[in-house]
Amino acid sequence: MNSPAHDQHAEQAVIGAALLAPSTVAELAAKLSPGDFYRPAHGALWEAICRLDAAGTPADPITLAAHLAEVGDLARVGGAPYLHTLISEVPSVASAGYYAEIVAGHARRREVSTLGLRLTQLADSGTDTADVLATGRALLDDTGAAAGWAPLIPLGTGRHLPVFPAHVLPGWVADMVRAVSEFTQTPIDLAGGIALAALSTAAGGRAEVEVRGSWREPTNLFTVVVLPPGSRKSAVFAAITGPLLAAESALVERTKPAIIEAELAARVAGKTAEKAAQAAANADASGRDTLLAEATAAAMQAEAVTVPGVPQLVADDVTSETAAQLLADQGGRLAVLSPEGGIFATIAGRYSGTPNLEVFLKGHAGDMMRVGRLSREALHIPKPALTLGLAVQPDVLRDIASMPGFRGLGLLARILFALPENTVGFRRIGADPVPVEIADAYQESLGALVLTLAEWTDPAVLPLTEDANARVLDIERAVEPRLAPGGAWGHIVDWGSKYTGAVVRMAGLIHLAEHLRDGWGRPVEAGTIDRAAQLGDYYAAHALAAFDDMGADQATRNARHVLAWIERTGATTFTKRDLFRATKSATIRAVADLEPALSVLDAHGYLRQVDPPARPRTGGRPPSPMFLVNPEVHRPAATVHPIGDTRRTA
Repeated sequence: MNSPAHDQHAEQAVIGAALLAPSTVAELAAKLSPGDFYRPAHGALWEAICRLDAAGTPADPITLAAHLAEVGDLARVGGAPYLHTLISEVPSVASAGYYAEIVAGHARRREVSTLGLRLTQLADSGTDTADVLATGRALLDDTGAAAGWAPLIPLGTGRHLPVFPAHVLPGWVADMVRAVSEFTQTPIDLAGGIALAALSTAAGGRAEVEVRGSWREPTNLFTVVVLPPGSRKSAVFAAITGPLLAAESALVERTKPAIIEAELAARVAGKTAEKAAQAAANADASGRDTLLAEATAAAMQAEAVTVPGVPQLVADDVTSETAAQLLADQGGRLAVLSPEGGIFATIAGRYSGTPNLEVFLKGHAGDMMRVGRLSREALHIPKPALTLGLAVQPDVLRDIASMPGFRGLGLLARILFALPENTVGFRRIGADPVPVEIADAYQESLGALVLTLAEWTDPAVLPLTEDANARVLDIERAVEPRLAPGGAWGHIVDWGSKYTGAVVRMAGLIHLAEHLRDGWGRPVEAGTIDRAAQLGDYYAAHALAAFDDMGADQATRNARHVLAWIERTGATTFTKRDLFRATKSATIRAVADLEPALSVLDAHGYLRQVDPPARPRTGGRPPSPMFLVNPEVHRPAATVHPIGDTRRTA
């Protein structure tokens, strides 16, 4: 197959001429748009040059290099040396217009080629012949098809979110996360988020990070990954959390002798107390006081015998009352891990009719919990540490925003949200399974972390080094302006106020997982804070998207659903009929349901309807309305692949 029409030397000559003679930019910009360049780096350079020219700044090589470095694009376009390479390719500045016409001509040829490919795809897909012909005529007649687009207005912060940075995790965790993601062909965000919850399960309630003064952060997290049905959430959960259940079984076996001994001691002490009480009851008045004192002592001794509970690390869909009881039984530590989001409906009052968030609020913060009960002794938990690791469907995310108290009382502020790209429909069949050595190393290491910390009754305190504390101060300074009214996080102050604490918690988990058997005796270093801060950046971007989605109306949600299909398939044109077939869902049940979403996308500049050409009525079904996609939607600003540890432009 021949490569698409282009002339790299002409593209270099145009940009080089603009750098040599910035006064020519306005004239050249009238002939060329960034999308006319075949090489993405050239398109990015031309956009930057035009942006500087519009701001009244001459785009000479030094100014352009400084601007690109400031926005982080200098390396992507080839670095400063490439700018001088472009200048060296200019035969004559006076010929810039000629080369601009060559570049524009090749761009039009590529458009025609793309149109032919699109029409071929439509014909091969079984699209109605009338629709194919109408689409072709409309595009050929639309002389402004490649121009005249207004700038895109984002539909919120949910597009181009960063990928989970698995590389910041300790090697044995990162290797497992990547391997599970590859084998299940799921976003790495899913395995990464659940892996953090698994580390939290192992260390939560057994360690806390001492930042400064009285400020200490426990090492338990609430993580929620949002993915649609059919995303293999259960398979990922089984692989990542399975070793926790194995460690739980090891704890049970290790604790079983102590439980049996304590139960026996309790029975013996109870029998002794009963006999002493009976003797006191049967004694005459002269010896009753002595026997009563002995019976009292025996009863107190029997009461003092404590039978350890059977170790349990993980629960599933529990009520708030059950979670409180389990926390009390397990010394204040428990994890609720599930590939579903039913727990939210449960704590919102699905069974009781009354929301009960206290266990989850205090269980995250580590605040003392006292739960009074009518018929039984009150529960007293000095430092609860509850872990939450869930994978929920998008509808659940939208529902929890309206659940009573979830936002107002601060539950949503405690959650680290992840909204990865859906890989369904793009998964590779026959992916390699998780290598045995990686799975074994993960199980052994996670088990070691659980067993090493299991015996701690008082949490191990992890101090920060001086440099690490300085890093935390830097994070605090960066966050504070974002929380101000009008700041980037001004609308999620509740979540943003807990951001630094979340970074510290993740740093504590990375530290303990890095030093499995002696992390409790080492301070947390600055590099660990830096690695946790990368996770913080990831979760901050996804939190903005999550809260944005929770507050969106149905038309905007459907518009995002349609836009995701456009981006995923690379569609440049489509008919409403084809769109409905591809995006039909619980919220798009009929073609009419697409109307509000298409209006939103039109208003935001993502697409526009192309009027079909008039044609004589010949009977049969009329052609479906056809839409043209803004070329900027598919502009290759970053190579995106939702599977694996790659980067997406934030």
